[in-house]
Amino acid sequence: MVSLGCPKALVDSERILTSLRADGYAMSPDYAGADVVLVNTCGFLDSAKEESLEAIGEAIAENGRVIVTGCMGEEADVIRARFPQVLAVTGAHQYEAVVEAVREAAPPSQGPFVDLVPQPDVKLTPRHYSYLKISEGCNHSCAFCIIPQLRGRLASRRIDAVLREAEKLVAAGTKELLVISQDTSAYGVDIRHEPRMWHGREVRAHMTDMARELGQLRTPDGETPWVRLHYVYPYPHVDAVIPLMAEGLLTPYLDIPFQHASPKVLKAMKRPANEAKVLERIKAWRAIAPDLTIRSSFVVGFPGETEDDFAYLLDWLEEAQLDRVGAFRFEPVAGAQANDLPDPVPEAVKEERYARIMEVTERISAAKLAAKVGRILPVIVDEVGEPDEDGDIGATARSQADAPEIDGQVFLRNVPVDLQQGDFVDVLVEDADAHDLYGAIAP
Repeated sequence: MVSLGCPKALVDSERILTSLRADGYAMSPDYAGADVVLVNTCGFLDSAKEESLEAIGEAIAENGRVIVTGCMGEEADVIRARFPQVLAVTGAHQYEAVVEAVREAAPPSQGPFVDLVPQPDVKLTPRHYSYLKISEGCNHSCAFCIIPQLRGRLASRRIDAVLREAEKLVAAGTKELLVISQDTSAYGVDIRHEPRMWHGREVRAHMTDMARELGQLRTPDGETPWVRLHYVYPYPHVDAVIPLMAEGLLTPYLDIPFQHASPKVLKAMKRPANEAKVLERIKAWRAIAPDLTIRSSFVVGFPGETEDDFAYLLDWLEEAQLDRVGAFRFEPVAGAQANDLPDPVPEAVKEERYARIMEVTERISAAKLAAKVGRILPVIVDEVGEPDEDGDIGATARSQADAPEIDGQVFLRNVPVDLQQGDFVDVLVEDADAHDLYGAIAP
């Protein structure tokens, strides 16, 4: 399987492969050993679509027997026009259709007792962290986005199903749960926050109830796993999860897709909750949980964005002092409302604004990380290296401020020989740059 796009697509890939394993299939580490290749595509941006098409082309060239699924599967005509030899094309989270296509392309050769043997879930992430998808789809109609067309409207999972999966993952060795969806703050709205019984008590399908219950989980060794919230829109009830971070039940981390700060641009983007007094709330959150990390992403060069709008964004960032920031140049997406907006921003101006926002956010990040030098921080170990010529062993870890793949890392020197992937350790921070920390395990 080739899995592209966001963590939500990665969870889809894991579910497809888990179903296939139950049918007796095994994963191949390369094209040559595969009877069929699955390509889970991304279709969010035109550049992502082109990457998906390139992946399909590579799979066809290397293997020839290819099934396509994922967000770009909604554009089957485009895929088949370029690659008429693909065996099947299915849309996002159409698990049963993908499995059936694999069965047709490569009928399973099960032994007589395979169906009787419990099959473990397939994980495409390291054993110590897992993505926990709580809902699918989105009810918003942001002008630059086509996610509702690709993945439908909000469809929340039952709260007991979410908690059961989380409990199972932690029991199997997960030390960090990354809660994902298109809109985590809206979890349960579509099912009227329907309560369910969980370990003898009633729990609502609501972000705060879910967060509180996840904070009660413990690993087999009695450790408290990290619970990290992603894609959190700043609705009023988000305030209620901050005390849980201060109590140590939740990782003090919020991933909030602000996208812009200028009221005029936010209105043109049709962004939800843009009326909130965000700066005041961020200040209040940090008063409750001083170690709170806020990450976000912003779009520069949106149609109609003036120099005044962009200057407003930079001033807002200086005041907000967000810890982790990603920026993107606006890119038209087929089917998005923003394509019809007037006053497109020239590409050269987009590039210039992108460079400016990155300079500001890197400076803020460097100052925030420099302030951590001399502190002792808890980290989770992602990878332990081999001894160098002096016999010293290094390791790569992450602090609570760092989500995997998208944020920074903590590089450790001279670690104990018995240190293992997934271990929680305390680290004395000795140095920092604009993105990463460096240190040694605290005595």
